[in-house]
Amino acid sequence: MDISRNLPQLLGEARNWFDQALLAAMGDDSTPPVSPTQLQLFAVLDEDGTTVSELARRMGVTRQTAHQAVHSLVAAGLLEQASHPASARQRLIRRTPEGARAHGRALRTLERLEQELAERIGRETVDALRAALEMPWGDPPAAG
Repeated sequence: MDISRNLPQLLGEARNWFDQALLAAMGDDSTPPVSPTQLQLFAVLDEDGTTVSELARRMGVTRQTAHQAVHSLVAAGLLEQASHPASARQRLIRRTPEGARAHGRALRTLERLEQELAERIGRETVDALRAALEMPWGDPPAAG
């Protein structure tokens, strides 16, 4: 039986491979445990801070989902809320010093995982995959 997976499924499985390996590696050190959603939030957070609304947009989730992830990471001591310089109504979400250390460990782990992947499927394949994903795809096609 030939079960062909489409490109979004394959990309999702590849993302899951990295997420699971990263979560396992981060669980081996002193970093508080995080969920895949919290991991994604950390990845899209600007160094100087980002609003919850912008985090939700970047993650492709509801504002409520982003807010819940932020709340959990604040409680874990990895994120903090700060005043927004341009708006009294908004707050910036940014990494705490512990969150910055965890983020640095995560980036080093991702570099190691990419090297592991290159050893498994070949450096040329990984480089070609990276090049294809870095190309501008343009806006999604309109309906119809």
